[in-house]
Amino acid sequence: MTSVRVGVFGLLGSGNLGNDGSLEAVLGYLRAEHPEAVVDALCGGPEVVAVRYGIPATRLHWYRGEYRTASRAGAIAGKGLGKLVDAVRTAAWVRRHDVVIVPGMGVLEATLPLRPWGFPYSLFLLCATGRLFGTRVALVSVGAAAIGNRSTRALVRWSARLATYRSYRDTQSRDAMRAMGVDATRDEVYPDLAFALPTPPASAPSGRPGPVCVGVMAFHGGDDDRARAEEIHRRYLDGTTRFVRALVEGGRPVRLLTGDACDAPVVAAILDAVDSPLVTAAEAASLADLMKETAAADAVVATRYHNLVCALKAGTPTLALSYAAKSDALMDRMGLGAYCHPAREVDADRLLEQFRELERKSAELRRTLAERNRVAARQLQDQFDALTSALFPAADLVYREAP
Repeated sequence: MTSVRVGVFGLLGSGNLGNDGSLEAVLGYLRAEHPEAVVDALCGGPEVVAVRYGIPATRLHWYRGEYRTASRAGAIAGKGLGKLVDAVRTAAWVRRHDVVIVPGMGVLEATLPLRPWGFPYSLFLLCATGRLFGTRVALVSVGAAAIGNRSTRALVRWSARLATYRSYRDTQSRDAMRAMGVDATRDEVYPDLAFALPTPPASAPSGRPGPVCVGVMAFHGGDDDRARAEEIHRRYLDGTTRFVRALVEGGRPVRLLTGDACDAPVVAAILDAVDSPLVTAAEAASLADLMKETAAADAVVATRYHNLVCALKAGTPTLALSYAAKSDALMDRMGLGAYCHPAREVDADRLLEQFRELERKSAELRRTLAERNRVAARQLQDQFDALTSALFPAADLVYREAP
């Protein structure tokens, strides 16, 4: 059988565990169902991706200071030149492939601070050159949200329009793209790709109150909150710290989780403020590590989207410090919609009340999560079948006709 050249694209290997987990799920699908595929990546952290996943990887941006603030003339010139060079580099990379997959991630949203000429521009280059050279580009179980900035919205809208295949991780994402003028009639909704990863075994109940995982985030609001970013962050950190202190005063061990390298200062601030041996920080290097942490906990309270995914996938009762509609949608899909608390307005007393209610219903919620996870597994297999039909039609025909 002729080898299919498949590229994977995104901010992969850059320190965000959720992005890398989505990549891992897609690589698992390709290795299981398309072992003939020759796979490489155009990504943010090529060294990490090459070592961790064993595939060749190329740096997404020519200019290495792409995500640092440019204040000097040299840096500004470097970024400007980089945009031109990246257009050529991206086109050359896309042209070498039959298929390019963007695995999950919130690539069509701006729920966190985002500049139009950063990743939105890179995604547009990918989709535009894919259309130009006849390379099939798939946005698979991606997140989307309404975008206020005109330039960012235009780049995201055109990227989606130019893609060969689109699917979303929740109905709100599909509705957001429709609202931005994208015809989503044939687009489907499936669970987040991380639900396709293996689930660690849950710890056996001990009969006494056990550890609580608290997932924290360097949260400063969204793209439209730049003027209030520090105020939002301070309120989030203060409320989360008070909640952790209350758990410790009740004798509960607390494990602090992160989902991105940039979250480390938040962990350090909480450890310093609470100053108790009952509070420890997990050193997770992957979503698998995060799932093991959440599987060993009695309950989870978390902010980052993929911290929530890991906890829910592990079947652990979870309370979301929700910073975007995607978190609310995920919790609702998994039957825990009542256990959301706004990350912008963390009220430690109210959060503690919700947490106690969550623990009172723990057994019931674990049963609910077990059933919802079975449904998610079936839906993701449907997603991979649809992906094969859309991107590998010749291979799909061979597999269907095989005895």
